[in-house]
Amino acid sequence: MNVLVTCLFFAGLSYLYSTDLITVLRVYVAEWVLGASMPEPGAPRRTPQGVPYADLQHIVNADGQHLFCRYWEPEGPPRALVFVAHGAGEHCGPYDEIGQTLKEQSLLVFAHDHVGHGQSEGDRMNIKDFQVFVRDSLQHIDLMKGRHPDLPIFIIGHSMGGAISILTACERPHDFAGVALIAPMVKMNPESATPFKVFLAKILNHMVPSLSLGSIESKWVSRDQKQVEAYDNDELNYHGGLRVSFGMQLMGAVARIEREVPAITWPFLLLHGDDDKLCDIRGSQMMFDMAQSTDKKIKVYDGAYHALHHELPETVAAVLKEVTGWISERLTGSPSQGS
Repeated sequence: MNVLVTCLFFAGLSYLYSTDLITVLRVYVAEWVLGASMPEPGAPRRTPQGVPYADLQHIVNADGQHLFCRYWEPEGPPRALVFVAHGAGEHCGPYDEIGQTLKEQSLLVFAHDHVGHGQSEGDRMNIKDFQVFVRDSLQHIDLMKGRHPDLPIFIIGHSMGGAISILTACERPHDFAGVALIAPMVKMNPESATPFKVFLAKILNHMVPSLSLGSIESKWVSRDQKQVEAYDNDELNYHGGLRVSFGMQLMGAVARIEREVPAITWPFLLLHGDDDKLCDIRGSQMMFDMAQSTDKKIKVYDGAYHALHHELPETVAAVLKEVTGWISERLTGSPSQGS
């Protein structure tokens, strides 16, 4: 960390003396990236892995980007719709167990890979504005709502997907029957987001926004080593470094959530491991304490890491039971509340 701080310090100094040079470099890099990523005119759009979108379920967002989609549809008429928002650097494929479990409860589950993730288009783990994630989520929800206008809608969000879920529900607080949050990103870790570090990050964001400051440490994803290995071996996951610009978008999203929380009135469920090193559990506790919702519940899993739905088998079973039970209670009109 000392090396990183030193590098950031000298980078900040260099910025003060070489703004023109950096500006030229930024323009050059931006033009090179855009030129390299644009498809040939008339060519079929393909995933970053080379699969034609014509062969895959997808939607096209407001920016014209293709987003890969997954659907878990029950055999009979669905009782409700459930949108799943995945976390940073991953994709919606690993949510198959959640999707299958809810499908068995006659729930229609749907998800997409966010822009810049998985099989969707977009620069990897880079976004011009965090609001794009929220906008795309609302677009997909509206699409499914149009097909099933009489069904209640729930959201499940994990990690960064939790932040997306919260902001999505805040945009339309009366549209959702409930939001289930698994280790959501609600608050930045105060040890890693000190005022000094935030200041340096802002300088670097203007100077070299694509600079990498480190990657997600997979060892903190789960206590189950098989799950950690699966995460590491999943080629659709992003295993590169977190860009300064992306980090700034995350900080902006968290700041917005902290402003929104006191006005939240919609039903929510918070699930968090007390040994989560990736998303601060204090954020979940803050949301539970400060939100005005009368229908809210928090459950903490002793010793559990970040991805509760990919934790040790007994934890996974408990989490799936909690989520399905919580949604079912709100469909039958007999919700339980509290911690």
